[in-house]
Amino acid sequence: MSASAARSMGLRDWAMLLTLSLLWGGSFFFVAVALRALPPFTLVALRVVLAASCLLLVLRLAGLSLPRATTLWPAFLGLGLLNNVIPFSLIVWGQTQIASGLAAVLNATTPLATVLVAHLCTSDERLTANRLAGVLIGLAGVAVMLGPAALGGLGGPLLAQLACLGAALSYACAAVYGRRFARLGVAPFQTAAGQLLASTALLLPTALVIDRPWHLPMPGAEAWAAVACLALLSTALAYVLYFRLLRSAGAVNAQLVTFLVPVSALLLGVLVLGERLAPNQLAGMALIALGLAAMDGRLIRRVRAAVRPPA
Repeated sequence: MSASAARSMGLRDWAMLLTLSLLWGGSFFFVAVALRALPPFTLVALRVVLAASCLLLVLRLAGLSLPRATTLWPAFLGLGLLNNVIPFSLIVWGQTQIASGLAAVLNATTPLATVLVAHLCTSDERLTANRLAGVLIGLAGVAVMLGPAALGGLGGPLLAQLACLGAALSYACAAVYGRRFARLGVAPFQTAAGQLLASTALLLPTALVIDRPWHLPMPGAEAWAAVACLALLSTALAYVLYFRLLRSAGAVNAQLVTFLVPVSALLLGVLVLGERLAPNQLAGMALIALGLAAMDGRLIRRVRAAVRPPA
């Protein structure tokens, strides 16, 4: 991937980013609903088991298969650990202690962590002034949009907040680590399926030992619907798009989705539930848009070219 490709995205990349934000925007709601009936590890295990099963079925129907090279499976395990096992477990546990709004704000530090990890670990996604400014503006936009009520929880359980920040760091490491699969010729669909299958191998025994789900009461239809949406939409479909975006736009740009997830959640509330946008939400969205424009860089370059005096 060239440095220029890592800094700017085309229309197709932006479309994937927006769609991904819609899919992940609903995940906090689905988790909140499912947690009423299921403990955290069981919920996370169900999420990856159902998502992996879905992708394996689609691969089979399409006449495709997972990569057979044995050297890839340790890499899938590493990716599953960084992108699923650690962050899913930390966020879901964190949401048992803190509000989902605060969890979303803490999760929005992912691009900042990714900028730093990519700068340290790659040669083509280095830290620039535009990137750092864009990330900080976008993070401020998320905080403004969610309002003082979400930030008020910062005085709450410290371990739960650190868990959400740890999830953001894990996502950042996964984004940089996941770039290798494109170089190895693994398609995004195969990468998503391999990662989720590896995550299943790690999470399912954990849930069985810790939660002993056979002793739990049977969840109701509402909880099962939330689990299905979480697994099929916010995980299986979302990861196929994510790995396509990671391949074409780079690790830092792919993680900008965490800025758009709260925006998507609010807009879904307006369109589906008839909710109204508050002034702070509009201001936060404007800041996020400004941060994304700064990260992309093209608008800034055009403004500079327009105001530059003729030679």
